[in-house]
Amino acid sequence: MESEIYRWVDESGETFFSDKPSITHPSEEVKLRINTYEGVTYDESSFDVEKKIVMYSTSWCGVCKKARRHFKKKAIDFTEYDVETSAKGKSEYKKLGAKGVPVILIGNQRMNGFSVDSFEKLYR
Repeated sequence: MESEIYRWVDESGETFFSDKPSITHPSEEVKLRINTYEGVTYDESSFDVEKKIVMYSTSWCGVCKKARRHFKKKAIDFTEYDVETSAKGKSEYKKLGAKGVPVILIGNQRMNGFSVDSFEKLYR
């Protein structure tokens, strides 16, 4: 999903962002890639969790909750680390260079975000 965001700097050097370009200052469009429920991306993981499933998440993340519900509904064993409250979770999340949650590892594959179809393709 892409969105139009514009950035400009005023006379005092303060930076502004808006969904419309400034009328009075030169503006540049900022390209954003938003990782949402449908916006799943894949990478090879720097960690190999073998045949396990590991999810890096937060308690407040709606997409994480959807992943958690799916795993429980399908009786899929997984290990979960909250990247805000778990020291191990924070450390590993940082080593992965992750930018959002959930991050799901399956073997040496990494899934950023979650959708049932995308997970099932990777899981099979």
